[in-house]
Amino acid sequence: MNDQTRLFLKRRFMEYYSGHPVMGPPGLAQREWGFLFYDDVPDKSRPVQMHRHKSFNSIGELNDYLRSTGPQHAYHSAAYYQYPQAPTMLEKKWLGADLVFDLDADHLPNPPKSYSGMLEMVKREIIRLVDEFLIDDMGFHERDMDIVFSGGRGYHVHIRDERVKALKSPERREIVDYILGTGLNTAHLFTISNEVVGGAKGDRTTGVWRLKGFEGGQGGYGWSRRVAVYMASKLREACAMQDRDAMEYLKRYGFKARNVKKALESLREPSLQEKILKEGRLELYGNLDDFFKNMLDGTITEFKVDVAGKTDEPVTADIKRLIRLPGSIHGGTSFRVVPLTRKQLETFNPLEDAIIFGDEPVRVLVLRPQEVEVKGNIWRVSEGVGRLPESVAMFLMCRGYAEYEP
Repeated sequence: MNDQTRLFLKRRFMEYYSGHPVMGPPGLAQREWGFLFYDDVPDKSRPVQMHRHKSFNSIGELNDYLRSTGPQHAYHSAAYYQYPQAPTMLEKKWLGADLVFDLDADHLPNPPKSYSGMLEMVKREIIRLVDEFLIDDMGFHERDMDIVFSGGRGYHVHIRDERVKALKSPERREIVDYILGTGLNTAHLFTISNEVVGGAKGDRTTGVWRLKGFEGGQGGYGWSRRVAVYMASKLREACAMQDRDAMEYLKRYGFKARNVKKALESLREPSLQEKILKEGRLELYGNLDDFFKNMLDGTITEFKVDVAGKTDEPVTADIKRLIRLPGSIHGGTSFRVVPLTRKQLETFNPLEDAIIFGDEPVRVLVLRPQEVEVKGNIWRVSEGVGRLPESVAMFLMCRGYAEYEP
């Protein structure tokens, strides 16, 4: 990025902040703040410099700072400190932290190649994280939860429930492990007893496997419920096949060859899937260790939400991490970092709703051909100098694909 491009972007960011003040997070005065600026010329011999250890006493101070500096990126700490401006973490005096989840398309297995496809996939994942894990499993309330489009390729969730504020890194790591299914094993989930059960051919004694978590007939909860859903779907697929194919299918999932024919007869009882889903009950005799392990592994692969990312220390467990400021501009895209309610998330389209710059033509030098989707339009731009709508030009410049041409 050359100097004239940096100056243009900084000026437009300053102009945006002048007309669009941010709201700021709760406990603003107890947060540490960090910024990256266009004035810092990149030095390939060292990382980009983060200007941090800043503090603001009011939302007015913060907005004045944004208007006067037009930062490339703006961040605040998830943590609360007694002295947020202190130069070392020890001197800051940690008071607690929000529980923050960062879900990015980079975290997901086999994401689509298109930007819009990645955004749609990560949106589905953040909805699943919020609805199934944070609300259903952990009992957090939507009123204590801020959902934020990151402005790039993902979403953040800030949990501000007082019950999590004092949690240290090990406890937060346990929450991540739960969402990832880390440490789950069949011994924790399955129990067996011998019972006399009725069937189409009369009563018989058989092994009755039960999933823990289904006590009380409420349909199960947490990972037990997910295993039941996954297992019932796989057995339903097997029962829809011809006998030979069904038996081969079941053997691939761990049924022993000597037991598979008898097992298939039992599995075809009409009420079997219903019993699994409602009671966590599977009426089959024999050693099913391999089958249950495959069912658990498949459930984890299908239902976990990968909030760990590519590093050893996910954002959730890092009690000193800086997180992007809602309402600010993402300097890598020119998109707004958008705070959302759970209801707004349903219809939110980042490539329309996070676009903050307009259609005024801007002259740029495109460095290499690109395809950009903005506001429902796909722009296929060629290398060379030309005029583009500012929303497209800003995106290309922020991504390093174009330079400003006065």
